[in-house]
Amino acid sequence: MQTVEIYTSPLCGYCHAAKKLLSQKGIAFSEIDVLRDPSRKPEMIQRASGRTSVPQIFVGETHVGGCDDLYALERSGKLDPLLAA
Repeated sequence: MQTVEIYTSPLCGYCHAAKKLLSQKGIAFSEIDVLRDPSRKPEMIQRASGRTSVPQIFVGETHVGGCDDLYALERSGKLDPLLAA
């Protein structure tokens, strides 16, 4: 099972939706709150190839993208294989 990291902000509805999907699937994830710890935001931007919005989701070393990207992977049946890799 791959490790999942998600960069979030507490006021972000998309962050809550992404975490909800992962939780419903029983996937454990590490949450990095860039509002509480702003020093982590440059790290997120670098890892996410310049993307500055939250959430930014990583499965292992793979950058999934944001909430819409995560749900698109789920709809296409590609999320489970990525998580299991």
